Amino acid sequence: MIAALARLRYDDGTARLVGIMAPSKRHRDILRLLERDGTVAVAELARKLNVSLETIRRDIKPLAGNGSVIKLHGAVSLPSVVGEAPFEKRMRENSGAKRAIAAAVAATIRDADSIMMDTGTTTSFLARELLGHRRLTVVTNSSDIARTLATVNDNKVYMAGGELRSDNGAAFGTTAIEFVSRFAVTHAVISTGAVNAGGMMDFDLEEAEFARMVLTRGKRALVVTDHSKFGRDGLVRVSGFDAITELATDKAPPPDIAEALSAAGAELLLA
Repeated sequence: MIAALARLRYDDGTARLVGIMAPSKRHRDILRLLERDGTVAVAELARKLNVSLETIRRDIKPLAGNGSVIKLHGAVSLPSVVGEAPFEKRMRENSGAKRAIAAAVAATIRDADSIMMDTGTTTSFLARELLGHRRLTVVTNSSDIARTLATVNDNKVYMAGGELRSDNGAAFGTTAIEFVSRFAVTHAVISTGAVNAGGMMDFDLEEAEFARMVLTRGKRALVVTDHSKFGRDGLVRVSGFDAITELATDKAPPPDIAEALSAAGAELLLA
């Protein structure tokens, strides 16, 4: 339904009236999905809204025209998301599931416990869930986690040294690994980029090496990951399930992963 008329003026001085469409429910749905998920592929938007690609492209056109969204190559995003660091974008992906996992794990940690965490979006959510705890001893290579938990509630925070990466503000390499190897903690927690029947994998050699060390430093060795990582293959192996005591996630894993977990004696914590 046409809600108003606007005058569109051309460079040659001519002008004509054009109709302006009132915001549709699907427009609101598109904006809601982008608020929740960040940058979304056009094909994925069409699938989630159960419409054709042609229809979703027609819906996106006026939203892009008035600046509500930004069209990318094969995807669409809110203007505020463009220019975000990769880590900030990952924090928006499956954020509800990650927050639920973090809350479930935080409930198993007591005041005055010691905890080691590697850098990752789910571990960053865990740090935020731990803001209600007191007198924690925290060891991490993540500047985000250190910044979240330092100087509050009588916590002690130890930050691994080395050059901080620009995308996630974390330290890696031999200096960081040697630093955390000095500690023995109650809870050693890592995030991971991929989980399959063979165990945990990642896409970066230094991140995988650091995570592998973290798992050896805790009485409890815990992997936190949302269900989207199940069945993926990474580039570098972190460890098998025999190196962990628990896997915390938001949905039950596929049968092959569940069987491998059970065979290794690792427990499953479902948020």
